[in-house]
Amino acid sequence: MIRAIVFDFDGVIADSEPLHLRALQDVIAPLALEISRTEYYDRYLGYDDVGTFRAIGEQKGVEFTDEDIASLIAAKSDVYQSLVAAGGVLFAGASACIERLAPHYPLGIASGALRHEIEAILRAGALDGHFRFIVASGETLTGKPAPDPYLRAAALHGIPAGSCVAIEDSRWGIESAAAAGMRSIGITHTYPAHELSSADVIVESLEQLTPELIRTL
Repeated sequence: MIRAIVFDFDGVIADSEPLHLRALQDVIAPLALEISRTEYYDRYLGYDDVGTFRAIGEQKGVEFTDEDIASLIAAKSDVYQSLVAAGGVLFAGASACIERLAPHYPLGIASGALRHEIEAILRAGALDGHFRFIVASGETLTGKPAPDPYLRAAALHGIPAGSCVAIEDSRWGIESAAAAGMRSIGITHTYPAHELSSADVIVESLEQLTPELIRTL
């Protein structure tokens, strides 16, 4: 029986991946580096910021120190925050979905985004009171697709991972949840259904996430 729900954030609750891409492009442009939309979604979307910049360095043949990465993350966060301030970041149906599920299940977030970025969007949407905890970038030893974020989520819930379900938009996130022993629901916000085939259930919109669906797991 499912006793708790853990949401990924970017690509599930917040339509923020285009903003992350734009912010990333802005901060690497002065380094004479470029990343296309296709390249971002194919190679980098599943990483947190640290993993993204490390992967970019490996792919582009650039050696980033830990200090370089910290500086790049801070610059990207500044650009991202300015984009978020323009509003309209939540997916259609996100608020209704969370308000529909919260009376029935404890909710948490396990994300590769930075904590202050997540909290700012939740506050703007008046959703912060519905989540018991957030596991954000840098708060586990390893990020997705390793199981660490979801194992941490289960521990914070105080519930075995096998009694939790993850809501994910990417195969990396689904792999992370599976490695932690969680069930998963894939949502086709970012990738088509065939790329989420390892999820236990696949839905096309947040409107389909109901207590009745969760109980089928």
